[in-house]
Amino acid sequence: MQELRDKRERKKLEKGFTLMEIMVVLIIISLIVGIIGPRIYKKLKQGRIITAKAQIQNLEAALMDFNADMGRFPTTEEGLNALVQNPGSDMWSGPYLSKKKVPKDPWGRDYIYACPGNHDTPYDLYSKGPDGQEGTDDDICNWK
Repeated sequence: MQELRDKRERKKLEKGFTLMEIMVVLIIISLIVGIIGPRIYKKLKQGRIITAKAQIQNLEAALMDFNADMGRFPTTEEGLNALVQNPGSDMWSGPYLSKKKVPKDPWGRDYIYACPGNHDTPYDLYSKGPDGQEGTDDDICNWK
């Protein structure tokens, strides 16, 4: 008799989850993702903007070092590559960036550099921001 009870109890333990239980768990997970997902996306977007601002500041510091050595900022044609490759001057003592490579913005695009600047600055340096469109409110630049 005891053996029969043990077999029944073992059979109950061997049962898997029912379809209803799996569906309830999936619904709960979906609700959690639906609530938390937009918050995480917003934080990710803010993180990229903060990263772009920090990279622009680092590039500005490198441009100031270049200017101190060369007596000028790189021309638009030389661009930011002049910070890592000698544009052909004996006064150049770079590379001015620690990674010896001009970084891309957080969205994978090149930073835009122009010298002289058009915004009462010696140069313009900016990212097109999250939307990738130039001249929109989400641009991240050195003159704002």
